[in-house]
Amino acid sequence: MLTILGGAWLVSFFWARSLAYSLGLEREMRYGWAHVGDQLEQRFTATNSGWAPGIWLEVEDRSDLPDYLANRVTSIGRYSMNRWKVEGTCKRRGLYTLGPTILRSGDPLGFYQVELHQSETAVLLVLPPVLPLPSIEIAAGGQVGESRRTRRSALETTVSVDTVREYIPGDSQKSIHWPTSARRGSLYVRQFEHNPSSDWWIFLDLEAAVQVGQGSRSTEEHGVILAASLADRGLRQGRAVGVVAAGKELLWIPPRHSPGQLMEILRALALVTSGQHSLADLLRSSQRSLQRGASLVLITPDVRGRWTEPLLRLSESEVTPTVLLLDPTSFGGEGSSAPSAALLENLGIAHTIIRSDLLDQPDIHPESQERWEWRITGSGRAVPVRRPKDMSWRRLG
Repeated sequence: MLTILGGAWLVSFFWARSLAYSLGLEREMRYGWAHVGDQLEQRFTATNSGWAPGIWLEVEDRSDLPDYLANRVTSIGRYSMNRWKVEGTCKRRGLYTLGPTILRSGDPLGFYQVELHQSETAVLLVLPPVLPLPSIEIAAGGQVGESRRTRRSALETTVSVDTVREYIPGDSQKSIHWPTSARRGSLYVRQFEHNPSSDWWIFLDLEAAVQVGQGSRSTEEHGVILAASLADRGLRQGRAVGVVAAGKELLWIPPRHSPGQLMEILRALALVTSGQHSLADLLRSSQRSLQRGASLVLITPDVRGRWTEPLLRLSESEVTPTVLLLDPTSFGGEGSSAPSAALLENLGIAHTIIRSDLLDQPDIHPESQERWEWRITGSGRAVPVRRPKDMSWRRLG
């Protein structure tokens, strides 16, 4: 018996020792960012270069992406490789970390356990979705008495150069000012003057005291989605769009019309959280920064109307407001939006009441690149009609 036990212990020792030196795990992912609702795809490759097979192999994932688990229990033979894919859905905006990973195995008798820590990680930014909003109209900016919307013409953006600024990835190469770039040793682009009546300033109310609802069914998340969707809509119409919000930190993106503006806005909105600053204070502190003739879009669930007084001051300075009232009752809160809507009606301020079901659309990320679409043929075969733009695998680390 002692000989048998001693032999079993010795075999288990060398078995675990072989696994400790020969096991390896490689973790790869596609995409560096995603929208809410996108599919996240990762590939795991376990290798064993030793003589001892892994009868059991446990992979523990310590990612902080909500509702995403890549844990797995499998096995691996000697001198072999085991590869599998893990898919999940990005359900909440924010900045998350994929990894680290722990790999466990051991000998068949359970005398020894091998634990390998893979410290490689990758950062994943989940952006808010962008929705079509056909039922929301934004009041046209302009001077008092101006009845039509004013857009920048191609001639204006060609001859009316205001100043230059440093090149930002996504800017058009046609706007590069080569003399300044050569003189300063780095790329600079021309910044064009335009009619301020084309500017959209989107103010998002992130005061924690006025938010209602939980998770994706909250006024905070719906406000972020509205801001992102309106920014996309304004930029598509050729307008300069900026976003302002005062959560835990101040978000201030001035209006610009450039290829990289939407991505900058989405990245900023992915990280915002509610704070203590009120919308009224934000409007008062921003009064000198808004140009005459601009369109001001307010997104707020605050039906008490404490922001009315600073909004009227801005209106007197020829800033055209539009108020999007998030109805608290539809999000499970208290307080009716009817009195505030009636007040805005009497003041002649354009407004729309936003209920929680407005954003319940099946296709919530029309511009996403991380998505497959399939068509079923008459013979029952699935044929891809849309593929993700970036199909390359990237190793974590």
